[in-house]
Amino acid sequence: MNDPLAHSGIVVVDKPAGMTSHDVVARLRRAFSTRKVGHAGTLDPMATGVLVAGIERGTKLLAHLVGLDKVYAATIRLGASTATDDAEGAIVDKQDASGVSEEAIRVGVRALTGEIMQVPSKVSAIKIDGRRAHELARAGEEVDIPARPVTVHSFDIAEIRRAGEFVDVDVEVHCSSGTYIRSLARDLGEDLGVGGHLIALRRLRVGPFPITDAANLDALADCPEMTLTMDEALTRAWPVLGVTADEYSALAMGKWLEPRGLKGVHAAQGPDGRVVALVEEKGKRLATTFVARPSTL
Repeated sequence: MNDPLAHSGIVVVDKPAGMTSHDVVARLRRAFSTRKVGHAGTLDPMATGVLVAGIERGTKLLAHLVGLDKVYAATIRLGASTATDDAEGAIVDKQDASGVSEEAIRVGVRALTGEIMQVPSKVSAIKIDGRRAHELARAGEEVDIPARPVTVHSFDIAEIRRAGEFVDVDVEVHCSSGTYIRSLARDLGEDLGVGGHLIALRRLRVGPFPITDAANLDALADCPEMTLTMDEALTRAWPVLGVTADEYSALAMGKWLEPRGLKGVHAAQGPDGRVVALVEEKGKRLATTFVARPSTL
């Protein structure tokens, strides 16, 4: 049977340093010979690691992947604050951090773990009155970003290294979508009274997509292959709900089914192994939240 999603799917890229996420999308468009490429969750130019991209109809899936948890490896430098809360910005304040104890650092990290209120960086992609915060900041406009709730599931210290007046802290962070690691670095430094900023960041995982899945951009240019088909991505990211052929057809037309006591979003998979849609119970209906294979496709 011909599959209309044969050329659609997900590509997990190991983004190199020095490139924007948009640069990666441009490279993938050339590699896969299509304009229909997008990504789920921006990585700053200095950051490396997992960038999940969608190809063809895979772009429609990205909005449902953006909210997945993330895992990062990072290095926080204590002893200096920068205009961007990372190494890309100019240093705006320096304090001798050599006297900061290991225990004080661990206490500071614990205070930033769990459900916290976080103020995103002024050069983040957060929208303020319809404009990106970083655009306002670069235009010289004062940016007032309200704090918002995020969840830091774990904030683990791997190593603490001292270099003169600076202290570098290697950490691994598992957090909810929307958490800014550079803001954690800034806030840890502020809490310790010496300032802090991010000097290295690598994303190790986005939801169920680990760095071990990630492909090198140059390798993709030579041999453009999907990391996961649409079916593989859907069944990895969400629990599977088996549906009959008739139910499959109904969901393909956007119709709803009778509820069956499900919690959360599920991937509705037909008898042939193909996923027709993402479904979720809403009141007395099992309704689609995303139709992977609409009847009109």
